[in-house]
Amino acid sequence: MTGIEELLLSRIRDVADYPEPGVMFKDITPLLADPAAFTALTDALAEIAANSGATKVVGLEARGFILGAPVAVRAGLGFVPVRKAGKLPGATLSQAYDLEYGSAEIEVHAEDLSADDRILIVDDVLATGGTAEASIELIRRAGAEVAGLAVLMELGFLSGRARLEPALGGAPLEALLVV
Repeated sequence: MTGIEELLLSRIRDVADYPEPGVMFKDITPLLADPAAFTALTDALAEIAANSGATKVVGLEARGFILGAPVAVRAGLGFVPVRKAGKLPGATLSQAYDLEYGSAEIEVHAEDLSADDRILIVDDVLATGGTAEASIELIRRAGAEVAGLAVLMELGFLSGRARLEPALGGAPLEALLVV
């Protein structure tokens, strides 16, 4: 295990039976509260963004906003939020999908992405991959190219990577931690 992996893992708290019985929630708020850990995380994700050739970072609601915005700033890229349906004003594209505890719908401003854009999707956790898969579809429908997906943590036992690899079409999926 590398130093950054140890640092990040040491700042992630397990919360049993949240949001429902039998789920072990990975709470990243202690990591965000630690400036050294948050900076190390931002730097690592910004390096992935730079290496991907991305022109913009898409952050997935809500913790993907917290991680993606500073990554975009650090990498000198634009930031585009992908939000829950009904949260963005103006013209949007939407995508419905299934997730661990039901179904949902996400949206992006149609004018924020173009055919000239290469998008790095950033989120905190890759679980089953439903939200990420929907965001990939949404980005492509907006005419942009997916440069990759970068997450703080992949929950390997939920097989999200296997679900996403066909959708990514060869674009990399990078997880700083796999648990």
